[in-house]
Amino acid sequence: MTEKKPSPLNDIIFNVIVPSVILMKFSSDEHLGAVGGLVVALAFPVLFGGYELFKYKKFNFISLLGIVSVLLTGGIGLLELDNKWLAVKEALIPGLIGIGVFISTFTKYPVVSKMLINDTVLNMSLIHEKLNEFGNKQKFERSLVTANYLFASTFVFSSVMNYVLAKVIVTSPSGTQAFNEELGRMTLVSYPMIAIPSMLMMMGIFFYMWRQIRQMTQLESAQILKAE
Repeated sequence: MTEKKPSPLNDIIFNVIVPSVILMKFSSDEHLGAVGGLVVALAFPVLFGGYELFKYKKFNFISLLGIVSVLLTGGIGLLELDNKWLAVKEALIPGLIGIGVFISTFTKYPVVSKMLINDTVLNMSLIHEKLNEFGNKQKFERSLVTANYLFASTFVFSSVMNYVLAKVIVTSPSGTQAFNEELGRMTLVSYPMIAIPSMLMMMGIFFYMWRQIRQMTQLESAQILKAE
């Protein structure tokens, strides 16, 4: 039976599009107001994240950090803190993930090996057999370390870009309609400027490891991929 997976389209709709529209179009006094607009907009990613967790029965630490990030954004707006804290918060979450990925390099299980190079998609038993046969086990491990460093760098990129976007776009005092509108605009802009480039970087990392596996094992693509 094929395992059901979360829909990327639903993720974009409930985490990006709907909150952004509410923040930008319904935060005026004649609609939800600044506080109501912020609460309703941020409720969507929180409730959607909880629904995904309940439906797929999978605990995802990165998703949990995403929910925490949303709650922190709500706290900054509701408590009317200086908007500089929004920029700090936007940089902090991907920064913490990047540090975690970097630290995992020095453990037995680098994050990249779990996320990109694993038994779910690749025929790892055959790959390891061929690596041992050609004496490339240590060379492969060094490639994994390199890939993990590159993976950590994608979060560094996200951290820096998040900070820059927050500083440039969100300039109004928190707790105001203007703050909500700018927050919605930042949410929309961050997807093409941060999420898509980060995704392309991850695809590049996977392609790098794919080439390393091909060269070190002399296996064909059909042999590397795990059979259904």
